[in-house]
Amino acid sequence: MFISCGLFWLPNLYAVPWDNLSSEALETKLLEKFEAGMYSPKGADSCLMCHRKNDKVMAIFDGVHGQTSLAKSPMSGLQCEACHGPQGAHNKGGKEPMISFGHKSKLSASAQNTVCQGCHNDVKQMSWHNSTHNLEEVACSDCHQVHTANDPVMNKLTVNDSCTNCHVKEKADMNKRSSHPLKFNQMSCVDCHAPHGSMNESALVKSSVNDTCFSCHTEKRGPFLWEHAPVTEDCVTCHNPHGSVNDDLLNHRAPQLCQQCHANDGHASRVATEPGVDAFGGGKSCLNCHSQIHGSNHPSGSLLQR
Repeated sequence: MFISCGLFWLPNLYAVPWDNLSSEALETKLLEKFEAGMYSPKGADSCLMCHRKNDKVMAIFDGVHGQTSLAKSPMSGLQCEACHGPQGAHNKGGKEPMISFGHKSKLSASAQNTVCQGCHNDVKQMSWHNSTHNLEEVACSDCHQVHTANDPVMNKLTVNDSCTNCHVKEKADMNKRSSHPLKFNQMSCVDCHAPHGSMNESALVKSSVNDTCFSCHTEKRGPFLWEHAPVTEDCVTCHNPHGSVNDDLLNHRAPQLCQQCHANDGHASRVATEPGVDAFGGGKSCLNCHSQIHGSNHPSGSLLQR
């Protein structure tokens, strides 16, 4: 008997040790097992006959997924097989595969994720399919840990470490001299970003960059009588939210930052000093005079000076 799998024809997979199966052949075999639906009548007891000496396996009972008292917990239903699939003849020689998770699994990220999404399909995951994490084939198990009492990404004191395992550039920014207090765990990545995706730019929890910033920086929201256009358009025009070597998370220090928009007008936009026309004499910064850079409500504040 042969089974078609993509462009290849494989011999009867029942006779092939499942560790040697290709990813495609493994998924084919698992689909066959689900169609057969040969679940163990003893549930987790059948699995623990072999796996009870594995501390990581037994740690499932420390977390919510292993609580039989919770109606929505896998352990209150099909137990281990709710996530790892029907046992079939797996316990007879180990030649039938089970669903495995993590970096060592041969299953694709999407195949692994469908198991989790069988239960976790509420509004918090509604944008998962168009999220960067999904498009980059990140598996739920790459971030989440099920066989544990405390999932690190569900704890605001440890979630930043999980995110920066991949987002190394942001980790470098977090450790620059001017940054949000992310490295002290006084803020977390999920305060601003939705890891399961959102309908907004950069998976932000709010509808825009500015609305996200205004969640904390309410004094910058306005409305102001005299507004500064870059401020009302996008905070990241001037600031790097993850950190910067410049004061106040600025992308560039003043006056170079200001000169990106304000052309040479003979007043203050010259880099080289010229007696009589250079306004940078005191500290060489536009902010010496234009201190209300985020906006002003003063009747005479059209130049953001007061």
